Amino acid sequence: MHSSAVFLIEFGAIILGLGLLGRMAGRLKFSPIPLYLLAGLAFGEGGLLPLGASEEFVAIGAEIGVILLLLMLGLEYTATDLVTNLKTQYPAGLVDGALNALPGAAMALLLGWGPVAAVVLAGVTWISSSGVIAKVLGDLGRLGNRETPVVLSILVLEDLAMAVYLPIVTALLAGAGLAAGSVTLAIALGVAGLVLFVAVRYGRLISRFVSSDDPEKLLLVVLGLTLLVAGIAQQLQVSAAVGAFLVGIALSGEVAEGAHNLLSPLRDLFAAVFFVFFGLHTDPTSIPPVLLPALALAVVTAGTKIATGYWAARRNGISAKGSWRAGGTLVARGEFSIVIAGLAVSAGIEPSLGPLATAYVLILVVIGPLTARYTEPVASWVIARRRPSGPAPAPEPRTAAGETGGARDELADSVRHDR
Repeated sequence: MHSSAVFLIEFGAIILGLGLLGRMAGRLKFSPIPLYLLAGLAFGEGGLLPLGASEEFVAIGAEIGVILLLLMLGLEYTATDLVTNLKTQYPAGLVDGALNALPGAAMALLLGWGPVAAVVLAGVTWISSSGVIAKVLGDLGRLGNRETPVVLSILVLEDLAMAVYLPIVTALLAGAGLAAGSVTLAIALGVAGLVLFVAVRYGRLISRFVSSDDPEKLLLVVLGLTLLVAGIAQQLQVSAAVGAFLVGIALSGEVAEGAHNLLSPLRDLFAAVFFVFFGLHTDPTSIPPVLLPALALAVVTAGTKIATGYWAARRNGISAKGSWRAGGTLVARGEFSIVIAGLAVSAGIEPSLGPLATAYVLILVVIGPLTARYTEPVASWVIARRRPSGPAPAPEPRTAAGETGGARDELADSVRHDR
């Protein structure tokens, strides 16, 4: 009875505190994510007042939060949208991997950690945080922007790449042979491909099965199906986030709209819990010794992510302003980076890798919402200062559709994606 009361007090205090922090951030017109993380640091391991009874429940809530964030992103787009974006954006995925994985690998080699640690740290710096970026896009009202499909395509390519990367890293850390690693990789690729095929080919049947006029039944079926697919995907070495995202794109029409409306409050609640959980499991005393290399790595890879997003968006005919927004949105790292570092720490590869990865992610998960908001206006200001005085600049070149990139971008800013 006593432990139950302590749990209710702790968890109630967490939810109340998150609500107050969210209200404060709303009045300041600022993303609440950094405040949620700082709250987690204050009440986690080594913090001011560590929690105890509610920690396990918070961990489960954090997993649900990431799954719901990716499900809601999937509901914004159809399966056709996904396939089309993947076909057109794969060069951006290659550029993303090259620009953002190499700095991590180079840092590990410079620190003398060896090739296996280099592969691990490459993954830490490569993968953006789908959870953080999904929340930022919602907070800034950019889900309907023209550059957002480019951002989402890069995130999906990264998440799908994890189906290949994670089995390889697991085999390297375990010292497994080529045969064992190949079997694990084949299973992961097969499961990811199967889920994607079902989502694209049988999306209408799935929507018909899920559809219901009763909001309660629709909520239960959609939530249950999402958690089931995410759990199976994770059990089979595929990202739970990928599974949840594919469930979202498999649903369309009125089902997608109804599920979006019903799940939005749950998404906001559990997403906030996820960010608090991330802070709870970071010991503040482990950060100072690795702060300088983590900060240097954060600065370099923030720049490479902005360059990746800018290049990918410009390649799709998006105006300069939208391209800067796309680049700034991709900066945050989070859940996948911590998972990758955790595998290496559990294997005992390099004791300093865990604290370095934690400090790196904390820096970028705090900076990420700021770059998403301010990269475009800062870039516009710098360009305006460097532009010589004289006649007004010529208008942007027209696209194939006959509109200027800037006009199309401004129009998209005011339109939500239509399902």
